[in-house]
Amino acid sequence: MTGEGTGDRRPLASRNTRWAQALARRMTALSVTPNQISQASMVMAALAGASFWLSGATGSARMRMVLLIFAALFCQLRLLCNLLDGMVAVEGGKGEADGPFWNEFPDRIADILIFAGIGYGIAMPGLGWAAAAFAVLTAYVRELGRATGNPSDFGGPMAKQHRMAVATAAALLSLIEALWSGGSWVLTIALWVVAAGSAVTVLRRSLNLILHLKAEG
Repeated sequence: MTGEGTGDRRPLASRNTRWAQALARRMTALSVTPNQISQASMVMAALAGASFWLSGATGSARMRMVLLIFAALFCQLRLLCNLLDGMVAVEGGKGEADGPFWNEFPDRIADILIFAGIGYGIAMPGLGWAAAAFAVLTAYVRELGRATGNPSDFGGPMAKQHRMAVATAAALLSLIEALWSGGSWVLTIALWVVAAGSAVTVLRRSLNLILHLKAEG
């Protein structure tokens, strides 16, 4: 990741925490590159999506709970990779020429893998793909803004960190559901929240961009 100025980065409070800075310094001291961290985020997302999918296929409540715990863990590891790649690139000074590609492309793949995985896990693949599509569109509008010379719009209500928070919370709440009824209402509601929230985010960012463009014209 490179070419991302400090004024055009996603505002994250975790970036200023001691543990994140210490971990970023450790990663910077190693031979790990920001691009490799970005690529690792796709692996974490694939494991999260597979865990969600398999949690709906197993007939064992105990196994389902284990898979849901893994799903929540891998969602958070995906976010950790997203945090560290930028810190190693910018603060660590290890940005690479092809960094902008690896900064964005893995995130889009990750959204698709996770939300499609949830959709297949609850036997509602269409809803999963809808959530994934709107998630990708939120980033498209943001990058369209950058391409037209406007600042990146990281506004919500369903930006990347919010989507992962919903997915993680749903996985953990589904642990209770697995013991109680064995249903999938929690994950179903979570997908609707992500899909609808992402659609609102796309609309909000689009309107903001249109206003910026008209003001410039």
